[in-house]
Amino acid sequence: MTKIQIDNSEKNIAVIGAGIIGINCALELQSLGFQVTLIDKSGIGEGCSKANAGHFATEQVFPLAEPSLIWKFPKLLLDPLGPVSLSASYLPKALPWFGRFIINMVASKRAKNSMALKTLNKNAIRYYQPLLQEAKAEKLLTLKGSLLVFENSSDESIKRQFTDYKNAGVEVLLLDRQQTLLLEPNLHRNIRASLYFTDVGHSIDPFAICTTLAELAFQKGCVFHQAEVLNISHNALGINLTTTNETLQFDEIVIASGAWSKKLLAPLGYNLPIEAERGYSLDLPPCKKEHQLSRPVASAERKFIMTPMRHGLRLAGTVEYAGLNKSANMKRADMLFKNAQHILTELPEYNPDDAKPSQKWMGHRPSMPDSLPVICQAPKHENIYLALGHQHLGLTQGAITGKIIGQLISKKETEIDIRPFSITRFN
Repeated sequence: MTKIQIDNSEKNIAVIGAGIIGINCALELQSLGFQVTLIDKSGIGEGCSKANAGHFATEQVFPLAEPSLIWKFPKLLLDPLGPVSLSASYLPKALPWFGRFIINMVASKRAKNSMALKTLNKNAIRYYQPLLQEAKAEKLLTLKGSLLVFENSSDESIKRQFTDYKNAGVEVLLLDRQQTLLLEPNLHRNIRASLYFTDVGHSIDPFAICTTLAELAFQKGCVFHQAEVLNISHNALGINLTTTNETLQFDEIVIASGAWSKKLLAPLGYNLPIEAERGYSLDLPPCKKEHQLSRPVASAERKFIMTPMRHGLRLAGTVEYAGLNKSANMKRADMLFKNAQHILTELPEYNPDDAKPSQKWMGHRPSMPDSLPVICQAPKHENIYLALGHQHLGLTQGAITGKIIGQLISKKETEIDIRPFSITRFN
């Protein structure tokens, strides 16, 4: 057995999962003086954090469990390349999750969950700024807002969504076609209106945020251990992690392994209703300068987003329910290009048959049925902490989650009320 211990007077903490959530937890804990080991089977940022949309989406304060979906789901699911897809073979496994998802459409639950999301998102970007400044990587965060554009939604529907966001305290402007095109001249003329979220941001390289913040943690003394954690067990001295390579011992651990967390928590007696909501992205070379976007642009009807990146343009989005093990359906990535042709007037040429494998990507978003992450001390284990299930908002909520985990392990009062994020809501 390998005993990882640098100073007996310090707590020796493992963070399982090196996505953006685990990296932020490790960085915060190492900065607080703990000795941290970051563990991941694949590498730094190699999971869902690698090629996402790069959108710091603090405007997304409404849970995904929207009552109108009840009537839309049958139509959506019939189209294998539509914005939502459910593998027929996976349906029996997904039904319990969908049952919980539907329960969270109840107005009182939805309002409560929305309030919790607003609390978590309110200052999420502010928590990133000192970290990126310390890492000399401020350029990785751009604050130019984002657009939600509409092609054929009714005026009534657009105004209702605008009012909902305003009433939720989100900084948003309602723009007509002309105002929208002044902001982003390359948008198609069939765009009739947009919502301009002025306080949100994006990254030109979300993977670089992962590697940069991880490097900052390593400079402070954090170490990385590449291995898959197979089992978690207790003894009088602390916690043993059985990995593919060896057994490691720690005083405390943080489980931040996203959609893979369920199998780690089940033997410990916790029910985690988490679903791997598979999202796709497609990377395109840069457009001519006059055609480049300045900020993320999302389509209200097509349910995808386009973000200007360091390499060019990233198209990302859609939802696929097919579990953790099924091979990626890269036709869903190709579909993003077809959707973009309806939103932009000029796009780089793209031929799916000639595309490099590195241009297409699929990641498993760790989604909870109430759209809230799990951020808490494990109720049955005082030396286990949970930071997982951030669905579409892992990048957005990474830094504030790390801060909260640091406060919990330091036995300090958290800056926000984290009771809505406890795993006890499912157990």
